[in-house]
Amino acid sequence: MSSIASTSHSSDWRHLAKGCTAGGAAAVISKTALAPVDRLKLVLQLQNAQVYLAKQKYSGLVDCLVKIKSEQGILSLWRGNSASIARCFPSYALNFAFRDYFRLLFLGGVDKKKEHGRFVLGNIAAGGAGGATTLCICYPLDFARTRLAVDSKKDGSQRFKGMNDCLKKIYSKDGIRGLYRGFVVSLQFIVVSRAVFFGLFDTIRLTAVDDSKKLSFFSLWCLAQTCIVTSSIMCYPLDTVRRRLMMESGKKEKLYSGSIDCWQKIMRQEGMNGFFRGAMTNSLKTTSGALVLAIYYEVLKYI
Repeated sequence: MSSIASTSHSSDWRHLAKGCTAGGAAAVISKTALAPVDRLKLVLQLQNAQVYLAKQKYSGLVDCLVKIKSEQGILSLWRGNSASIARCFPSYALNFAFRDYFRLLFLGGVDKKKEHGRFVLGNIAAGGAGGATTLCICYPLDFARTRLAVDSKKDGSQRFKGMNDCLKKIYSKDGIRGLYRGFVVSLQFIVVSRAVFFGLFDTIRLTAVDDSKKLSFFSLWCLAQTCIVTSSIMCYPLDTVRRRLMMESGKKEKLYSGSIDCWQKIMRQEGMNGFFRGAMTNSLKTTSGALVLAIYYEVLKYI
């Protein structure tokens, strides 16, 4: 009897490991393909909070692309991608694992047809809890990616040589707190965005058909894209605040004393538009996340 239980337990772990690996690999491919879009989005989003950014402020997506390409070269569009890959592989793998764990914890034995309200709330809670747990582990990598993506002085040179150099310099100046600057507002962003996204995605995916494995790749991609765009637009102001706070680490003179001060100054100095700079570019970038999910569930059909 114990042998059967042990075999079943081992099989569950192998299945989970394959799923995490598939999700991580899909994330690496999609993130690399869309890295230029991600960098442009970050530069537009953070240009008013970064005194080191190149000669002139960027008026829009095309202007930003042309100037970065001419001043820093075409390969600079992938600057910060290694940090992004280092972050996204464990992030996606852990996020899938923790999300599935919390779904089992919150929804074990729940009938999605008879207890639909509880089923929806369970998906929302599992998405938020999975995202929060993953963020606690992977936050310094996301922090480094953000700093590297907008790392450009007025003379075109960079302050950091790479991800390790970025983490070391910030740690030596500000300690571990410097690597987690903006963590609280990031936690708020992740919990809300993951809760909205997975609450929508998992609920629709698991109730649209009797067997979710029958959903085609294109259907999964469209569903994921719709849910990601919805959650990203709803939560974009939180993302702007958290990334601006990330930019404060390592500076002698800080623009913001905290998240509330950041909210107030952006609203006062830039208006509501300040919270949504780069939002259109970010909508293009969400294709990456939708693609990861579609590939992930497609691979799981054959595992």
